[in-house]
Amino acid sequence: MTLKLYGSSNSGNCLKPKWILDRLGIGYEWIETDSFDGSTRTPEFLALNPAGQVPVAILADGRLLAQSNAMMVHFAEGSDLIPSDAYDRAKMFEWLFWEQYSHEPQIAVRIARKHFLGKRDDELDPSLLTKGNAALARMELQLKQTPFFVSDRLSLADVALVAYTRRAHLGGFDLRDYPAVRGWVVRVEELLGIESALPANG
Repeated sequence: MTLKLYGSSNSGNCLKPKWILDRLGIGYEWIETDSFDGSTRTPEFLALNPAGQVPVAILADGRLLAQSNAMMVHFAEGSDLIPSDAYDRAKMFEWLFWEQYSHEPQIAVRIARKHFLGKRDDELDPSLLTKGNAALARMELQLKQTPFFVSDRLSLADVALVAYTRRAHLGGFDLRDYPAVRGWVVRVEELLGIESALPANG
């Protein structure tokens, strides 16, 4: 049985495990699933994931796995995307947890509401912009010290954080204010072999 990955091409969370599979040369079937049109709320989909969210993976042995960062860890097991050093590995997880708690809930949510749902700025919670910029500032601080989030090489922490950072402008964030972050996005996109999502003017 071929691994199946249900996800939306517009979702950074869905692209994370896809990028890992592509980088590691693991075969899979991509099943485009739009989270905005009700596809994740059908009885058939809810039978796969009662949370009604993408991504969802059906592994080759038939077991199911949800949550993008959990999928990345599973797919990358034994690869150089997970540091072998115990401390570096813990730092990777530190950034993975931080991404889901302090980064994605602000930046991804603002992208979804502003870009995909067409909300005006005055219709959006202003704290999303404030907290999103605080997250970018935290990233800038780290990336002024190291080229990647864990020492000097690409890890799952970078893959997790680049997914929405590279499209932050769609949520009204300006990466020109964060030159170290912008340079890091370029490096990670090149290493993953994906087309740049950064705006041409900044």
